Order: sequence, then C-alpha cells, then structure tokens
Amino acid sequence: MMVWNRENRQKQQRPSVPPVEPLTRSGLMWLLVALVLAVVPHAVALPIWLSTLFFAMAGWRGFIAFRNRALPARWLLLAVAVLAGAGVLIDFRTLFGRDAGVALLVAMTACKLLETRGLRDGVVLVFLGYLLVMGNLLYSQEIPLVTYLFAVVLLMLAAQVMIHRQHAGLGALAPLRLTGKMALQAVPVMLILFVLFPRIPGPLWGLPQDAHKGRTGLSDEMMPGTVSTLSKSDAVAFRARFTGPFPSPSQLYWRGPVLWNFDGRRWTAGEAPPSPVPVPFTPEGAAVDYSVILEPSNRIWLLALDLPAMLPPQASMTPSFQLVRQQPVNEVYRYQMRSYPQYRTGDLQATERARALRLPSRGNPQVRALAAEWRAQDTRPESMVGRALAMFRQQTFYYTLNPPLLGTDSVDEFLFNTRQGFCEHYASAFVFLMRAAGVPARVVTGYQGGERNTFGDYLIVRQSDAHAWAEVWLEGRGWVRVDPTGAVAPNRVQDGLYAAVTDGQNLPFLIRRGGDSAWLHQLAMSWDSLNNSWNEWVLAYGPDRQKEFLSGLGFGAVDWREMIIAMTVALAGFVLVVVGLRWLDQGSRDPVVRAWQRFCARLARRGLARGVQEGPLAFVQRVADRRPDLAEPVCEIGRLYATLRYGPTASPEDVHQLQRLVRQFRT
Repeated sequence: MMVWNRENRQKQQRPSVPPVEPLTRSGLMWLLVALVLAVVPHAVALPIWLSTLFFAMAGWRGFIAFRNRALPARWLLLAVAVLAGAGVLIDFRTLFGRDAGVALLVAMTACKLLETRGLRDGVVLVFLGYLLVMGNLLYSQEIPLVTYLFAVVLLMLAAQVMIHRQHAGLGALAPLRLTGKMALQAVPVMLILFVLFPRIPGPLWGLPQDAHKGRTGLSDEMMPGTVSTLSKSDAVAFRARFTGPFPSPSQLYWRGPVLWNFDGRRWTAGEAPPSPVPVPFTPEGAAVDYSVILEPSNRIWLLALDLPAMLPPQASMTPSFQLVRQQPVNEVYRYQMRSYPQYRTGDLQATERARALRLPSRGNPQVRALAAEWRAQDTRPESMVGRALAMFRQQTFYYTLNPPLLGTDSVDEFLFNTRQGFCEHYASAFVFLMRAAGVPARVVTGYQGGERNTFGDYLIVRQSDAHAWAEVWLEGRGWVRVDPTGAVAPNRVQDGLYAAVTDGQNLPFLIRRGGDSAWLHQLAMSWDSLNNSWNEWVLAYGPDRQKEFLSGLGFGAVDWREMIIAMTVALAGFVLVVVGLRWLDQGSRDPVVRAWQRFCARLARRGLARGVQEGPLAFVQRVADRRPDLAEPVCEIGRLYATLRYGPTASPEDVHQLQRLVRQFRT
C-alpha cells in the first residue's frame, strides 16, 4: 500500500508534458503548395534527383494527410537525410556555397515534411519556405522572378495564417484576403525603409564564391575566339543615359581592359598599379556627361567612354586610362561619368615604350619581314599605320563570326592565308605589325556602339557589342585610337554587328534589328525600358543614388544621421496616422461592432444610453432591469456580442445571427 502511494505521489509530482497541437489538413495543404512553388525556380539549378526527391516527398506527405496514413519511421527519414546529404556532397564537392547550400536546404526541407505532425513543425516549415524564397534571389533579381516570389510569399503568409487559426472557420479565400491586406499595410513601411534607410557601399555580408559564377563579359586576356564568342550573346552588358545629345557612333568606344603582353597567341594585361586620381590628359573638345548602369560581371573594371576624366566612388584609374573598382561588380551598379571623345595624351615613359614594343623572340616570320620592308621604305609611324590600314582595306579580308582555327604562327596564318577573322584578329595583327615596325602599340578591349532605346532615351550596350581595337603612340598626339576592323567592315562602327557580318542570321533576335519582326523588337525595347527603371531605382539604389534622390527632393546634402532621424519621424508619423484612422473609424468595418453600435443607438433614443465605462453585459443587464419587456432579446444580443467580440473565435454564422437579432429588435 505504501509503495502504491509513493508511486502515485511520484506520478503527481512529474511535470505534465503539454499535448502537441495537431496540424490540420487545410493548414498542411496550404503549406505544401507554398513550399512546392518556392522550390520550382530552384529546379533549374538543382540536380534532377534532388528535384524529384523533393516533389515526391511533398506528394507523399499530401497523400498521408488525405488518407490519414501513418508517417514513416524515424530510421527511414534518417537514412533518406544521410543519403541526400551525401548526394549533395558528391554532386557539388562541398556542403558550403550558394549552390550546395540551397541544395542542402531543399533536401532537409523535404525530410522535414515527412516528420511534420504539429503546429511547431508547421512553423519551422514556414520559415524554411522563406529561406527557399530568398535563395532564389541569389540567382536572379529580375522583375518576373521577383513578382513570382512575391506571390509565393503571400501564399506562405496565408499558410501561416491557416496554421495559427486552424479552428477559425476561415473560408477558402479568407487567408489570401487577410494576407493581401497585411501586404498593403506593409507597403508604406517598406517604402519608407527603402528610401530613407542609410545605404552603405557594397553588400552587408560576403557571399560565397559560386554566388557569382556564370557571369559573361569581357576578360583581362584575349586570344582568337574570345570576343567573337561574346558577340553571339544578346545579354545586356550595361546601359547608359546621356545628359545632353547622344555622341556619334564613331565616338562610342567604351574602354575596358588594356592588353600589353603577347606570347604568340594570347594577349594579357600586365597593367601597372592604378592611381586614386585620374590620369591627366589634354581635352580637345566638349565633354560628354552620362550615367552608366552596369550589370553584374564579377569583374573589378568599369566601362567608360574614351577618355574618362573623373573617377566613380571607390574607383581608381590605371596609367592606361582603365577604370577599376576596389570590389568586383556583383550587383547592378550605377555611376556618373564625364569623358572627352577628343583628346591628346602626354609623353610616353621609357618603361611604357619598352612594353609597347615588346614581342616574342620568335614566331610569325612573314609579318616581321613585312614590317621590316615597310620600315626600310619609310620610318614615320603615321606611314606604318596608313600602310596597315590600306592593306586591310584594299586586299581581300573578311569580317566573320566563324573564322577558321589558327596554328602556332597565328598572325602569319591570319594575314597571309585565312584572312577571315573577327575584331580580335584584326586588332592583334595590327598591333603586332606596329610593334614589329617600331611603333608603340597596344590592344584595347571593351564595347563599341550600342542601341538607342527611344522609350527611355538611353543606350543599350549588349555583350554582342564587345569589341577590340588598337592604340598607337604618335609624337605630339600621344595615344591615338586606330580601329582596323573599321577598315575591313566600316558599317560595324556605324550600324553595329548585324550590319557588318554576312552570317548575321545566326545571331540572337535582339541583335538583328528591323525586318518583318520590327514590332517584336519594339515590344522588347519597351520591356527593356521597364527593366532599366527597375535597375536604376531598385537594384542600383545605393548610397550615391540615395543622396542624389533625396537632394532632388529638396533635402540638400544629407548624412546617415539625418536619414535615420527622417526615417524615424516618417515611421512614427505613419503609425500615428494609422492609429488615428483606426480610432476614428473603429468598428466601421467590423460587422460585429457595427451591429452593436446600431443596437446601442436604438436604446439611446429611448433614454437607455450606454455609459462610457459600461461593459456590454453590465449594460444589457441594466436595460433588462429597467425594461423587463425587453429583457430576453436584449440579454441575448448582449451575450452574443460579448462572445463574438471577446471570445477566441468568430464564426460567420454567429455574426449573421447577431445582425439578424439587431434588425429584428424593436423598442
């Protein structure tokens, strides 16, 4: 007996474990739909086996919910989790980084689905869903994807509402209506934070290396085929908006990496360290002011018209007038520039002259012999340049996207055998010829031209506009641009790539301008104008753009302290406005409060006004004491109102009942 009493007391002293609040079928279905939609964009980058695993496990969890089957055993889930983690490790060779991290998150979310039982598990899945949504932004931030992800977030919020209000009697569309209202109410707060929250240069945190892979663009080296590969891409490299008139096509040379070293096949930069101040030169014409909206490239260089006369923030300039940034451009970056298309540079240093004349010790004997022949006839650099351009212009050379492969003596083979090439072939051969003839020369890579978008009045420069040209140093003029491609295909400079090549039908649609599909091209330009506005005002809204925008609103020069004060005042003002409107309009939209107010107004007209501090039950009891003939309907209305107003739930049937009783009430 004593043993039984002791065991009974021990059982009574044990802390009670709260029961697990179950996750209803409706809440789980909303959650499954939202999670599947969050993973769909990832399916392009995920291994096929992992996408199949996630969608299969999501379908299995839905089948279990509909058929009231038991969840799988823990040992099976553990085995699936270990195998999935091992599969991610095998595929990506790591568990860290963007691609491997997202894949591991998808695998673990799939496993979590099959152990989800209660409310707490549902909340965990909701936050995993938000992480999956944000993971999509590591791959793209374009308007269609952001719009899609916003809809997924609304569904995720609706799933969260269904999880936490499982017994509220909500209709099928009620969660979406509620989340829509929540999103609309959050828009002013979002705009205030977006506009006024102080921006800092660069990202708040570092991203893994593979977060920026797959970027296309210029390289800091050039060999046959390097630029022609880019010419087949219609991806936007950058956009430019000019303050005044557009420069002529012959002035649209966007300067990128400058290449000095040649090993017989490959040109590389070998550039001197950059300077924090612009390299001096003598302008000989009007300046061009413009802004550049640069697409992410994972490169440190910036693009500018020849020759740049200023430096963007946190940028520097090499002695070759190339702009470089401290950090790679891994986000849409906007900067202001000023350039002088007509210029004269300074003297050539001895070290630069040696670098601009350096050639491999052997190789390409025919070109060397030709240069020696020219030099024997006339040693003037201008004469050498003229002879080379005349050779390209007068002899049979072809400008093509698909030149034949070249061997060891690539310059000899190009000039004397194949004579088919793209801009890198002509620039490389020209610079080799000049150096062999004793004229300092170098290769410049970048972009040439662009397409004017009349919808937004700006210039679109695509990867297909990638170009290579040459610069020679002439006494009294300094570095002078020479484009040998223009001698072979003059319309390349004036009208773009499509007008210059004979095999242009193989180019992407956006590069082929005009023709029967002109209306489609105009539609593409209008869409690009929308994308440009998105880039300028959302993706490229950095510290400089923020200060420029606030100054344009009349705030003058602002610093981060003033922006924090302005942001706090704006948020406080918005809260006060919302609270005031709710106070003035309280009950005007709530059918329960509206019915109660009509009921109280009818009694007040009969001298039975409700006191300010009088609760609903106390009020109806006082009315019943003074008017026993009204006691039954008054007490019923008061009890129903108190239940609906202060109880845990409010079903539509009870609301309709209260409205009916108030309509039928007569004094």
